[in-house]
Amino acid sequence: MAQKGGYRQIIPLLSDVAAEMGYEFYDVELVKEGPGLYLRIYLDKEDGISLDDCEVYHRRIQPELEFIDYDFLEVSSPGLDRPLKSSRDFERAAGEEVEVKLFTPAAGQKRLTGTLIGWDDQNVRIASQNKEQQIPRNAIAVIRPVIHFDDEGEKQ
Repeated sequence: MAQKGGYRQIIPLLSDVAAEMGYEFYDVELVKEGPGLYLRIYLDKEDGISLDDCEVYHRRIQPELEFIDYDFLEVSSPGLDRPLKSSRDFERAAGEEVEVKLFTPAAGQKRLTGTLIGWDDQNVRIASQNKEQQIPRNAIAVIRPVIHFDDEGEKQ
């Protein structure tokens, strides 16, 4: 019988298959949208994930997921503005501008922007307007890089 709950148990499988194919597993989610239940797998690789990469991984992983209850399987890139989750994500964003959204307002603000200057398991540190802020990680709903584009639409 297919399992709806506990889908996160497949993370080691997804990660191992991604690694053997030269990809980096980023995340997985199971969400109800419209008429169906979507199992979304996010992959990346050093020079960016392509549509062909997603298709090849999709074909390889789909037979392994028959015990999971879902209607649609999507394999995708996490995008340029992907939330920072792993140590590697934080390392990539070190010294870059990030946006931090909080679960509840702190000092009257629920959204902060600044340069990522440090992090550990308990806190994230950003510098903004010549001031350093330490934010408890359990207060952060999401933290992601701020993406700037030039006049021609190219990422800066």
